[in-house]
Amino acid sequence: MITGTTKLIAHLGYPTEAFKAPLIYNPYFEQAGIDAVVVPMGCKPADYASFLKLVFRLSNIHGALITMPHKVTTMRLLDRTSTNAKVAGACNAVRLGPEGELIGDMFDGEGFVRGLLRKGRKVSGASVLIAGAGGVGSAIAASLANAGVGRIALFDPDSGSMAGLAERLRTHYPSVHVTTGSNDPDGFDIIVNATPLGMQKNDPLPFDVSRLASSTFVGEVVMKEQMTPLLQAAKALGCDYQVGTDMLFEQIPAYLEFFGFPTTTVEHLRSLAKLG
Repeated sequence: MITGTTKLIAHLGYPTEAFKAPLIYNPYFEQAGIDAVVVPMGCKPADYASFLKLVFRLSNIHGALITMPHKVTTMRLLDRTSTNAKVAGACNAVRLGPEGELIGDMFDGEGFVRGLLRKGRKVSGASVLIAGAGGVGSAIAASLANAGVGRIALFDPDSGSMAGLAERLRTHYPSVHVTTGSNDPDGFDIIVNATPLGMQKNDPLPFDVSRLASSTFVGEVVMKEQMTPLLQAAKALGCDYQVGTDMLFEQIPAYLEFFGFPTTTVEHLRSLAKLG
C-alpha cells in the first residue's frame, strides 16, 4: 500500500517495458514492512539531466535506480561519486546526502562478479572479453579488474567509449592487461555480453559462437528474456552461463545497504520476486 509517508525510489530509464527491479524490490518491501516503493519512470535522454534534478526535489523521494541509457550521463550530474563509479565511468544508484547533495554509486559490476563467484567460477587471473563499453560493460570491467582478473579485452563499435574505459582501467588497475578492438571469443575464460543485443528477436549475436570453447563461461546482461539467443547457443555448446537477472539479484543486497534499508539474501529475494 502506497501512502503519504511512502519513500519513493525512482527507477529511471527508457524504455521501461523490460524493467525487472520493481518486481523484486516491491514484494520484498511489502514482506519486510518497509514503507518504500520502486516506481518505473520513463525518461528520454533529452529530458534526463533536468528531470534527475527535479525528481530529487520531491519531499518524499528517497533515491533512484538508474538504467539504460542514463548510467554514463548521470556521472556529470552528481555532487559525489564512489571510486567504483569513477572507474566504471557510470552510475546506477543515487541517493540524497545529509545536506541534500546527490551521491552516486555503481553496483552492476559487483552483482555480476558475485554471481560468478557464487557459481564457483574462478575470477582471479582469468582472461575476460567484454562486448559493450557503456555503463554496464564499464561497471563489469571495473569490478572484474578489482577482483583480480589477469586480462580484459574490450569491444565496442563506439571507439571513444572503448578507449575511455581502457584508459581508466589502465590507470586504476595497471597490473591488468587491457586490449581493445576484437570480439573474437576464442581463448577466453569468460565472455560477457554487455550490449543491448538480445533484447529484440532479430538482433545479431554479439560474438561468433562458433569460436566458443565449451569451457568458456558466458555472461549476459539482457533481462528482457531469461535465455537470450546467445545463452541458448552457449548452453548448446556445453558452456556454463549466467542470465541477466542473476546480476540484478546479486546486487540488490548492496543497493539496500546503500539506501539505508534492511538488507537480505539473494535466496530470500528470489522467493518473493514476481517475475512470472
